[in-house]
Amino acid sequence: MNSTNVYDKQATSLSDQYNAVDSTLVHSQWAFGLEDRNPGFACDIGAGSGRDANWLAEKGWDVIAVEPSRGMRELAIPKSHANVTWLDDSLPELSRLRTLGHRFDLVLLSAVWMHLPPGQRDRAFRILTELLKPGGTLVITLRHGSDEQENRERGFHPVSAAELAVFAQRRAVVMKDPVRQPDQTRAHVEWETVVFTIPDDGTGSLPLLRHIIVNDNKSASYKLGLLRVLTRIAESAPGVVMRRSDDWVEIPLGIVGLYWLKQYKPLVLDYQLRERPKSGQGLGFAKDAFWKLAQISPYDLRVGGHLAADHAAIVTQAIRDACANITTMPTRYITWPGRADPVFEFERRGFRFQPQPLVISAEYLARFGVFRVPAAIWQTLGQYACWLEPAILREWAALHSQWNVSDPRAGDQQVFAWEEGRRDTSLAAGRLLDLRQQGVDVPCVWSDTRVRDVNRLHIDHCFPWSRWFNNDLWNLLPARSDVNLAKGDKLPSALALSSAHGRILDWWDRAWLGSPYRERFLLEAAVSLPTLVEEPAPADIYQAMLHQRARLKADQQLAEWTFGR
Repeated sequence: MNSTNVYDKQATSLSDQYNAVDSTLVHSQWAFGLEDRNPGFACDIGAGSGRDANWLAEKGWDVIAVEPSRGMRELAIPKSHANVTWLDDSLPELSRLRTLGHRFDLVLLSAVWMHLPPGQRDRAFRILTELLKPGGTLVITLRHGSDEQENRERGFHPVSAAELAVFAQRRAVVMKDPVRQPDQTRAHVEWETVVFTIPDDGTGSLPLLRHIIVNDNKSASYKLGLLRVLTRIAESAPGVVMRRSDDWVEIPLGIVGLYWLKQYKPLVLDYQLRERPKSGQGLGFAKDAFWKLAQISPYDLRVGGHLAADHAAIVTQAIRDACANITTMPTRYITWPGRADPVFEFERRGFRFQPQPLVISAEYLARFGVFRVPAAIWQTLGQYACWLEPAILREWAALHSQWNVSDPRAGDQQVFAWEEGRRDTSLAAGRLLDLRQQGVDVPCVWSDTRVRDVNRLHIDHCFPWSRWFNNDLWNLLPARSDVNLAKGDKLPSALALSSAHGRILDWWDRAWLGSPYRERFLLEAAVSLPTLVEEPAPADIYQAMLHQRARLKADQQLAEWTFGR
């Protein structure tokens, strides 16, 4: 019998059993160290009743609780601490968790390892260590002692610390001496706690990217352009990932081409800046279709953008030309240090395009082919985007100064601004006004207060624009003007989002899901938020928001805000 089915059927009794024992006692062999460190970002894998996740959250940790049993989750979620976000996933793959791009200060597997068959454990251990930040801690508790009925029903397998020691040695992970203790309620069960720490990130991705940015030979700005494009995609559009394996992340080649056009369009068309050392050197992507982009609004060059038939033909050809240039130039010449083989891989595809109106969707962008990024590099691009992009632009501006000596704008980083890169709440403000004119009383999502004067009800970027450039419709929420001012550039806390949950979903339903903007709302959410599929339910979008909030807090160390505090 599948062990998840057992946990579903026995969810109530097992939850009561787990919750009857104090986490402080269960984890006394290792948790004493928590008092000496600042709360960080934790993942409780096999979270069960949520006992341990809530225990960590009460200590100030942000926690992702991973649990494959639907029955256990449904009982646990209503009782969860606001800092706990739940995810349906399981070992050994943890595919949805890995898609989120998180790295954790603490990963806890309490009473989980015995469910894994021996043949899956080496791979599972490797995945677990890759989830840790440098200096992070992995805690695994091993169960010793069971009866035949438990083994049969709940899928237990023999475990040992010696096996884990072998895995740790292969992964260059530091393993502390295991400690045993008796079970709190069952005399025939004993637990062994094994703690691992990661001395560094083990990937070499940051040094590699720094080498490409600063030291690599550059006969054009293409290498920097490609790294900036990939950084932008990894940070702002994680939902476009098509497939992910242990080694590679696959994204649509078309989105690489689209972002390429977005970044070079102002540099070449508006500022006429030279992107190669010598005058007269052409740009491989700047063919006839590229120059025609001047007649297309930069706001339409985005995932979710709607194009008329004539503009669709121009954009499609321009993306084709950009993809051809990207794959023959920077992709070919960005190689591993000391080797000739490229860091990135690709597969270009041809397709016939009959001029017709289209929406720039992930499916459309995948028709151009596939672009493959090493998984460790993809992780680094997304996690360190707020530091990588400024480093790329500093180096790029220095090249501009060398290649455009007589142009005073050459060293100005303002020329790199994403063309629609401005804070824009106009569409949401228009919908708010429409609803008020229809007699719909829209409250402030944060304070739950009604505002008579429409001028005192503003549109707030839920995740602050100054920290994450996102004008998607799901991210724009009605807020009282004084509350919006008090929130400022802070990130809403988990408690703030939890308190506003129902009002956020109600606003989405009234403003977008029941309007002509439904398709755009869903498409934007599926691209910019993790774990979502096409046509996601509002509840799923809200859960994806929680994951993105946790990522922004962990990656950028943003200050948090809660209404009234």
